[in-house]
Amino acid sequence: MSNRTILRDADPEAFKVMMGFERYLSQSSLTKTHAELIKIRVSQINGCSYCIDKHITDAIAAGESHRRIHLLSVWRDTPFFSEEERAILALAEEMTHLSSHGVSDEVYDHAVKLLGQKYFTEVMMGVIAMNAWNRVGITTGRKPS
Repeated sequence: MSNRTILRDADPEAFKVMMGFERYLSQSSLTKTHAELIKIRVSQINGCSYCIDKHITDAIAAGESHRRIHLLSVWRDTPFFSEEERAILALAEEMTHLSSHGVSDEVYDHAVKLLGQKYFTEVMMGVIAMNAWNRVGITTGRKPS
C-alpha cells in the first residue's frame, strides 16, 4: 500500500490556497443545498470516495433528504430536483466532463438565465473548487474513515 501524504502535511501553503477557495465560497450567496449537491455530484463523477462520504454526511446534517441523495446520480429521471438545481447539476456535469464536449451554449445560457450572472459564477466556482479537491483527494489516496 502506498504511503501518500495529504496536502495539508505535504505543503501547508498549497493547502492554504485551497482553503482560500473555501472561504470565498462560504462568503458567497451559494446556498448550502446547492453547494452540497455540487460537491456530491462532482465527486460521484470523479470517483472520489472520501469527498462523496464527507459531503453526503454534511448534506444530511444540513437537512438534505436521503431520498434526493440516493437519486442524485440519476437526477434527470426524477421529479425531486427544482429547475434551478437541474440547471446547476447540468452545468456541474458538463464542467466536470470538459474533455467530452466542453460546456454547451444550451446549458450555459439556461443556467445564466435561471440563476443570474453572479450566482452562476458562484456555482461555477463551486464546481471548479470541488473538481480541484477531488483531484487532491484521489491523488493523495484519501479514503473515508
